[in-house]
Amino acid sequence: MRPITVAAAQMGPIQRTEGRDIVVKRMLALMDEAGEKGADLIVYPELALTTFFPRWFMKDQAEVDAWFEREMPSKAVQPLFDRAAKYAMAMYLGYAELTPDGHHYNTAILTDRGSRTVGKYRKVHLPGHAEFDPERAFQHLEKRYFEPGDLGFPVWRNLGGIIGMAVCNDRRWPETYRVMGLQGVEMVLIGYNTPSVNSQRSAEGPEKRLFHNRLSAQAGAYQNSCWVVAVAKAGVEDGFPLIGGSIIVNPDGEIVAEAGTEGDELLVHTCDLDDTVFGKKTIFDFARHRRIEHYGLITSRTGAIPPP
Repeated sequence: MRPITVAAAQMGPIQRTEGRDIVVKRMLALMDEAGEKGADLIVYPELALTTFFPRWFMKDQAEVDAWFEREMPSKAVQPLFDRAAKYAMAMYLGYAELTPDGHHYNTAILTDRGSRTVGKYRKVHLPGHAEFDPERAFQHLEKRYFEPGDLGFPVWRNLGGIIGMAVCNDRRWPETYRVMGLQGVEMVLIGYNTPSVNSQRSAEGPEKRLFHNRLSAQAGAYQNSCWVVAVAKAGVEDGFPLIGGSIIVNPDGEIVAEAGTEGDELLVHTCDLDDTVFGKKTIFDFARHRRIEHYGLITSRTGAIPPP
């Protein structure tokens, strides 16, 4: 057995007026609860330190940059790293990253038990749009404020296993899991902020959104025989609702823990990484069964082109 006790730290809404100091206190409270329950790893949501600011159309770059972290850990976030080290707890943390040379990414980092950063991931699949869209019920301007990630889908050895990361919309794309699966990933950590209603299809409400959330994580876990931990920021932020539904999924694609609220809530589950072995040696033994000579379109074509 190779057990990792995982704490999925769902967070309730963060209002636009709330500072990072208030948010970090909430995150520390969740970490303390995780520490009391013996967690080895805590997973926070996407953009865990701020409201989901891409819903706001902003022209002033200084206003935009105020939502980004120029260093990690910053002074405001250092208490999280200190407390995690006290508990010898690894951490996944999602935030908006502004690099020293001026690039903007939707980023997640992975730390080890000593709060040393061992991995960084930058969101690849950016949803939404870049300019104000009057036809939408609300804006989703990730393409305006972020650049597509430039680090690919790496994995890291940590906590005795092979761990990968993704962010929000990445979870809907099978390529996300497969690239990590081809590196032997045993656990994929995902933070997300997902609106409860589709801005371009109002009939697609929270039930359908939660269904797609489960479907994406369960399929990724099963088809790559790995654990998936998907953690939400949820509830009504600045008048705009986000789904909760944080889940932990086993390598058979079964949900073993799921949040029941849209507030701060901790899911704790002990995940045995050895549970990934059977699937990787049988139906999803890639070396025996994959036929890459037929997969060329996946990397040679971006958009769909129907036959004549």
